[in-house]
Amino acid sequence: MIRVGFLYSRLRVEEKLLLKELESRLNIEVIRINDGKQYFDISQLPADVDVLLERSISHSRGLYVSRLFEAHGVPVVNPSAVAEKCGDKYITSQILESAGIPTPRVFMAFDSKTALDATDSMGYPCVLKPVVGSWGRLLAKVNSHEMAEAMIEHKASLGVNHKIFYVQEYINKPGRDIRAFVIGGEVIGAIYRSSENWITNTARGGVATNCSLTPNLEKICKDTAEVMGGGLLAVDLFETEEGFTVNEVNHTMEFRNSIETTGVNIPARMVDYIVEEAKREKAKKRIARDNWQLRIATRSQPQIPHRQS
Repeated sequence: MIRVGFLYSRLRVEEKLLLKELESRLNIEVIRINDGKQYFDISQLPADVDVLLERSISHSRGLYVSRLFEAHGVPVVNPSAVAEKCGDKYITSQILESAGIPTPRVFMAFDSKTALDATDSMGYPCVLKPVVGSWGRLLAKVNSHEMAEAMIEHKASLGVNHKIFYVQEYINKPGRDIRAFVIGGEVIGAIYRSSENWITNTARGGVATNCSLTPNLEKICKDTAEVMGGGLLAVDLFETEEGFTVNEVNHTMEFRNSIETTGVNIPARMVDYIVEEAKREKAKKRIARDNWQLRIATRSQPQIPHRQS
């Protein structure tokens, strides 16, 4: 029996589908953990589980609880190190840039005046984003110096977190982008997200259609998943004249509109991966325990004195 901890904030469609798949398996026991309904004693393991599936809608909650379980020797899917890389857009962009994976240019600024200088230098249109956020919220396509000035002034008034200015190159995509699903280094499917709006997230009304996998698409997605740390990832890409460019990587991917679209049972593939991770960790612990018992047994054996000939 494998005990799977299920960390969540609220049960959206994706969480319900994952729970249904988990609870349909005879060899799995699910322990639900609502990140807002209990406190956590950091000296204690919150739940006796073999693996934790992190599905919190809060980046910070998911990160802290994941680290707590990891501190007590429980593997998390995805690990906190992967969540940290994916959950902060600057970190994602820096990793992709350093690895030589095509990604839009990014300027960072920490003052209203230098942020305006950055948008002027990037050229218009450009995109202002919060470094932490999802579902296309608080994104702004900035078309002019005057618009940038107004948006930056507004962001600066919202608080400390919004005084981190992430300025991204605007990619003139053909009315759509691509979301590809990567599980354990394998690209299992992809969708186009199409919209008349420049924001194509399906959570914002984008329409999903199947995107056929090509060698080039698979390669850039595999390379991206590898540098981000692997696991259960959704890679968001733009099509350009030079080829694909990676926009963002999501570590708690949404897939409700992609199961029928791709013909892939995404929650089942996710659960398969979680089970294998739990089995690998159990095997590692069993080998470590056996080795420790062998060392103890060897030390306790009586020593036979050596006879002089």
